[in-house]
Amino acid sequence: MALQFIVGAIVSVINIMIHALVTVGAIGIARTAGLRHDAWPRLHLMAVMVATASALMVAHTMEVLVWALAYALVGAAPAGSDLIYFAFVNYTTLGYGDITPIQAWRLTGPMTAMNGILMFGWSTAVLFEVLRKTLDDLGVTRLPDGR
Repeated sequence: MALQFIVGAIVSVINIMIHALVTVGAIGIARTAGLRHDAWPRLHLMAVMVATASALMVAHTMEVLVWALAYALVGAAPAGSDLIYFAFVNYTTLGYGDITPIQAWRLTGPMTAMNGILMFGWSTAVLFEVLRKTLDDLGVTRLPDGR
């Protein structure tokens, strides 16, 4: 059981590092974009939010791939299992249950879910901060009609 916790902690730390890098990049880009006072604030705001959400989705996908790689390295799932699908189901807490980890690695599913919940919560906070910062930078509390 200790090995499961160690592997889960290592993968979680790697994913936290991935998320931190993407967060720093997304907030930096949003700050830079906010300095350009655009004639079309609604379009500008939408572009910043779409770019941020897309970057975060790429980060989540990379994090799922890290979990799938870990599953492959330790043999956490039955032979022939689709490990990327298995990692996505666990990471998103979807929990279909059509693939289950082998007995010796059964804690990897809940650890993956715990990591995914944390990363999704973090992403929500990042999106809110980018929205707030972009609105502040645009000097808008209410966007004008027609733009």
